[in-house]
Amino acid sequence: MSETILRLAAAAALAGGTLACAPGGESAPESRPATAGFCSDVPRSQYAALERVEVADDWFEVYRVAPAVYAIHEPFQFQEVISYLILGEEGALLFDTGMGIGRIRTVVDELTALPVTVLNSHTHMDHVGGNAEFERVLAMDTEFTRTHARGRTNAEVRGEVAPSALCRALPAGITEDNYHTPPFEVAAFIDDGHRIDLGGRTLEVLAVPGHAPDAVVLLDREAGFLWTGDAFYEGPIWLFAPETDLEAYRTSVARLAELVPELTTLFTAHNTPVAQPSRLLELNDAVEAMFEGIAVGNRLQDGGVEFVFEGFSIILRLDQL
Repeated sequence: MSETILRLAAAAALAGGTLACAPGGESAPESRPATAGFCSDVPRSQYAALERVEVADDWFEVYRVAPAVYAIHEPFQFQEVISYLILGEEGALLFDTGMGIGRIRTVVDELTALPVTVLNSHTHMDHVGGNAEFERVLAMDTEFTRTHARGRTNAEVRGEVAPSALCRALPAGITEDNYHTPPFEVAAFIDDGHRIDLGGRTLEVLAVPGHAPDAVVLLDREAGFLWTGDAFYEGPIWLFAPETDLEAYRTSVARLAELVPELTTLFTAHNTPVAQPSRLLELNDAVEAMFEGIAVGNRLQDGGVEFVFEGFSIILRLDQL
């Protein structure tokens, strides 16, 4: 196990600075407020090297991250969520639909005239906010998915649009009092191994439960692309929600690490879009170090515990240890 992976950041660094968010209270992870330093990190430096694609809705920033692959970023809300539009010759797949603050359908319609299918990396509210804008949504066949397809009330999600969670004004028509996650219809339920043929591009859905029961990644074997959802991203990885299953996450991460030799690029769901496949090996080492008691966590002010590694961290509840 590499020394780099086991290097812990100093406790003082955990109080602010580069982390986009930190846990607090007993709320679900998608209802946590932003930390005081969030807006100073926007835009993150990686975006300067990416090709920007102008769209009319300025709530979103769009980047071409590979041929026929667009990252649709929401940089002004503390989740810094990223959805992906993946184009084939005959159809398109939208992997996640973001917060539902801006209207993602208008962005997608600017980028392609192909018929669009939606698939979510999982059904936490920051990934399904725009699902109701689309006619065809595929979803994992779990009770967790069915429950979240019913939407979220304003009372459950209003913290996502509180002033402390934002770096700019909300789009017209969205307020702290009316924001909610609309329910959506599922066109078809799918399972692990499901394949989506877009014409000249086939995507494979791999179940990776742990962060959420219905978590998936999306694999383009021919290109070596893997869309990781919240299984991995460069930042604090949240594994403290009631639905989190740490043993399942450990198994899922080991499965992802086995894919590394055939991968060329990771596309992640928060903060920055592009990462190297070797990150999955580092993540696997980190998770094993946690389970083996080698890595040492740092207590957060709200009682959570953060294990800090090189370029990412993992946040748990104290009672999960």
